[in-house]
Amino acid sequence: MNQNTPETVSKRMARKSIPVPVILIACLYLAVGICGFVVHFSDRHAPDWIWVEVTEFLAIVCGVFLLRARNWARWLASAWMAFHVVISFGELRQLAIHSLFLVLIVCCLFRADASRFFQSTRTA
Repeated sequence: MNQNTPETVSKRMARKSIPVPVILIACLYLAVGICGFVVHFSDRHAPDWIWVEVTEFLAIVCGVFLLRARNWARWLASAWMAFHVVISFGELRQLAIHSLFLVLIVCCLFRADASRFFQSTRTA
C-alpha cells in the first residue's frame, strides 16, 4: 500500500501549515532580536551589555524555532515576554505595553490551531 496517496499528502500538508498568528509572532521576535542585537552591539562598554545581547539572541532563537514548530519555543517566547514584564515594574507605561504584548502572545501561541501545529511535529 502506497503511503503517499493524494489524501495522505494533503492531510500532512494541512497539519504542517503554520497558523498566521504564529508566523506574525515569529517574525516579530526575529525583527526585535535582529534589530536589537545590531543596535545594542555598539553599547559594548555598558555594564550589562552582554545580558542585553543574550536576550536579543534568545528572541532570534524564539523566532526561528517557532517557525520550525518546536513546542519549547512557544514557552521560551512566553517566558521572554514575561521577563520583560518583570523588568518593566516601576515604569507604568512600559509595564502596560509589555503586559499587553504578553497576553496577546500567549493567546496566539496557545490557541487550538497553534497547539495542533506544535503537537503535529511531536507526533510526526
